[in-house]
Amino acid sequence: MTIKRRDFLKGGAALAGAGMLSGLSMPAWSSSALRIKFDSYVSETAGPSRLDGWFLDELEKRAGKAVNIRRFWAQSLNKVGEHLSAIHDTTSEMALISPGYYQAQLPVTRGLEWYFRMHRADALQLVCRDLYQEFPPLREEWEQRHGAKVMYWTNWYYAPLVTREPIKSLADIKGKRIRGYGVATDVIERLGGTAVPMAAPEVYTALERGVLDGVYGFDFMTSIAYKLHEIAPYFTDIGDGPHGPAATVMSMRTWEEMPSAVQSICNELVEEIYAGKYREIYSATSRQYLKTALKEGAHFNALGDAEMAKAKALIQPAQVNKWVETVARPAGIDGERMQSLIDKAIARHDPNGSLKRPIELAAELSR
Repeated sequence: MTIKRRDFLKGGAALAGAGMLSGLSMPAWSSSALRIKFDSYVSETAGPSRLDGWFLDELEKRAGKAVNIRRFWAQSLNKVGEHLSAIHDTTSEMALISPGYYQAQLPVTRGLEWYFRMHRADALQLVCRDLYQEFPPLREEWEQRHGAKVMYWTNWYYAPLVTREPIKSLADIKGKRIRGYGVATDVIERLGGTAVPMAAPEVYTALERGVLDGVYGFDFMTSIAYKLHEIAPYFTDIGDGPHGPAATVMSMRTWEEMPSAVQSICNELVEEIYAGKYREIYSATSRQYLKTALKEGAHFNALGDAEMAKAKALIQPAQVNKWVETVARPAGIDGERMQSLIDKAIARHDPNGSLKRPIELAAELSR
């Protein structure tokens, strides 16, 4: 699969085809189609966009002419950092929200951001789902404070360290200028690098100009979609686990005004996502991108067990404790209880996770 970078960075709106739902026509629900603007700051080919695209396509398909969705990709409606407020005031009805861009607005959700704590991305999605149901302050933060209903939790798959030069040990990270996102900046600093906060659409140019030596907190599929490997071809698994929980949300106002039949379709789709559709889509897409990466000269490596253990000891439990002490406690959030619930959810789901990491796929394809 050959991908042209310009196809990823352009935005646009696309309308999917329409059908009928079990013979139920649009006038039975409303006098006109429910119009929804879906707004994403990343391209249509970025990791989470594949799942979002499936949800939007299926919603239109199953709702027939009762739902009409316009899709705005790659900041073509709102810029990075504007999407949460756009949902609140219904400038957009649906959007992908990556909490790392909204650290001040989402202090509870930040308790879901950490590394070196679990192994599988499909398990992380279920951990986030459970916490949304079990920890009321998390749900209230989205629904009451920001007027945003989390339709489904997603994440950014896995985010290997992407660099211009090979990384064989933690010593090789020291002093390097590495793009960070959210709590990924903390990982970079604790491992001895220099974190450079930067929005995703700016990263390619920064690498090209030598502003960055590498990128972290940028999921593998999106890295290949944005062609980062053209400049930084070395992908190193540092043993950090899945990356970056995110949420696809809908305006509470839109949800509450939506016909119950359409709400039922949305709920049905969400159940399918959690039952395995996320894993199915990400597994197929990651394999496609892995083949492209290998064909176009990317190299895959993993730190040794001793180096991974050393990295983990530098990050955890310090990273989680920092959130409890500096974010949760000052905000009146019961951080200890939230993290206890997370530990239990990890124990439930991580042993059953199966979504493979890029290094595992590279090994399979190299046999």
